[in-house]
Amino acid sequence: MPRHKIISDQEVLDDLFDLILETGPDGLTFALAAKACGLSPATLVQRYGNRLSLVEAVLLRAWDRLQTETETADVEEALTPHGAIDLLIRLMPPDNAELNATDGLLLLREDIRNPKLRARGAQWGHTLARALGRRLSNDRHHVERLGWQMAAVWQGAHTWWAFTRMDKPEEAIRRMLEEWLALTHPDCR
Repeated sequence: MPRHKIISDQEVLDDLFDLILETGPDGLTFALAAKACGLSPATLVQRYGNRLSLVEAVLLRAWDRLQTETETADVEEALTPHGAIDLLIRLMPPDNAELNATDGLLLLREDIRNPKLRARGAQWGHTLARALGRRLSNDRHHVERLGWQMAAVWQGAHTWWAFTRMDKPEEAIRRMLEEWLALTHPDCR
């Protein structure tokens, strides 16, 4: 008779996401994971097989959570160019800006190296581009292209904020997005 899981996979993976941010993907061990989630190392090995599969599962779960957050924001934010900015700011809360600019890059490196994670990230990118683009244009030929451009400006603004730290992250990132919007949509000034 199979044993019932006391702690769900989702709970385990969510608990381990905070740990992997601290340790980086290469620093995640079954011993550390066990302490963080309350399961034994042997149970984690049973569930995930090996350390690389565990890292992959944690990061796939993080992509799933980001996908859900993006879909929710897409439903709730205004269908306007400024609604696109609000959607992006919502996805990267200012209090996480430092973490995303530093430790988050270790996760992004892993996402790019692993084909399954890279495909999952690309899938989310298309979701994001469509969500942004439909706020930027009614022309179906421009929707995704404008969405990708805005996403690139958003990521670039975050990266340059990390170097300069001239303002609070939300102010700096929002200002860069608004400047891009003024260039691409002069009627939004």
